[in-house]
Amino acid sequence: MRNNQVRLNNGMTIPIIGMGTYSFENDKKATEHAVQMALKMGYTHFDTAQVYGSEPALGNALNEAISNGLIERESIFVNSKLWCSHHHDPVSALKQTLKNLGMEYLDMYLVHWPIKLKPWVCHPLPKEEDFEQLDMETTWAGMEKCLEMGLCKGIGISNFSCKKIESLLDFASVPPAVNQVEMHPIWRQKKLRKLCSDYKIHVSAYSALGGPGNFWGSTAVVEHPIIQSIALKHEATPAQVALRWGLSKGASVIVKSFNEDRLKENIGALDLKLEDNDILEIEKMEQIKIMRGEYYVNQTTSPYKTIQHLWDDEI
Repeated sequence: MRNNQVRLNNGMTIPIIGMGTYSFENDKKATEHAVQMALKMGYTHFDTAQVYGSEPALGNALNEAISNGLIERESIFVNSKLWCSHHHDPVSALKQTLKNLGMEYLDMYLVHWPIKLKPWVCHPLPKEEDFEQLDMETTWAGMEKCLEMGLCKGIGISNFSCKKIESLLDFASVPPAVNQVEMHPIWRQKKLRKLCSDYKIHVSAYSALGGPGNFWGSTAVVEHPIIQSIALKHEATPAQVALRWGLSKGASVIVKSFNEDRLKENIGALDLKLEDNDILEIEKMEQIKIMRGEYYVNQTTSPYKTIQHLWDDEI
């Protein structure tokens, strides 16, 4: 892949297009095959999480490529996440992730959500009785310990609002290097991008196409008339326009596809140049948050009683 990387606040660099490995079906063979295809096309940034169940398949594909001499471990960027039920012990959780991946270290380890669940809750849609009180200070101390032990090269967060970032920075010895959030042309995250820029926290965009194909996703981004019109003008695809928009805002974009043509299409966004007028047209699009996280909100056990509380009114 072309040398498209951005430098993080810890001195590391992150490739600006990443391959997501979340799959509702969690088909191990399909995941391995897709990662192998992606590597051949030049992808070097791979995103997973313990709750996705894709760590072993991703690790198998990457380790096979490393042992065959196709890539070196140092030339790829592997990102995984601390699931909500492991806030009590991030070090043990990361050791399990590394075992799943068959790797000695992660490039980036993120707190998946500002939510704490009971230790045995391993599914993404918790029940009301599954919540525990979040103590982010203790969680972050565990994340810093992971860094200190060399289990990862960088630590960050995911799904954190401006308010939650500022609260974290009040006690963090090591600031987060990355905040991975939903971001695309119809959920532009202007306020969050500004705050992250002020604190030199890199924004990484998940669901950079709106998450079509996921159980919660939408085709509203790629089917939007403005996106389609810009694509037509540039002889590009709507997906390429959406991804290029995210890149134009300084974000890295994580996009999940296991389809060979789509993988090629997505990486082709690197060759597209949008005009200032295209960006202005996109700014006119009505905004809607697709991944709302309703299942992390309840009146009794969750720390968040409303959706507005979860996102601190950034919704």
